[in-house]
Amino acid sequence: GLAPTPTMRGGANNYLPGAPIVGRIGGGGFWMTGTVRRAGDGAPLADQRIQIWAHTTEGREQDPHSHGATLTDANGVFRLEMPQIIPAFGQPHAHLAYDSGDFETVFLRPIMASARDTSLEAHFVLLPV
Repeated sequence: GLAPTPTMRGGANNYLPGAPIVGRIGGGGFWMTGTVRRAGDGAPLADQRIQIWAHTTEGREQDPHSHGATLTDANGVFRLEMPQIIPAFGQPHAHLAYDSGDFETVFLRPIMASARDTSLEAHFVLLPV
């Protein structure tokens, strides 16, 4: 079975609980994508809220307008468009949180392979509370 995803070091930095569900964050051009599955059997989890924030061309990661949330589809997939992520603290990275309450909270901090990348993936495997 699939082991649950551990929270990543630094993942919760600048977390703002309750970011609204949005169609996109800011002007767009960059895609944050990923999947949400249940630990053990790996079943996709629909309608799960994933919060995303980052240091972008339009704001710092602590700015409320740099935060937004989206929901997974029937296949457990999420996609949210946002401004281009730019390096902060040395590396271009994003922050993602599962904090909906049905499963244990997880914070991720994926790092882009290149500052020129226009997309980034993150994958959650969640443990029921």
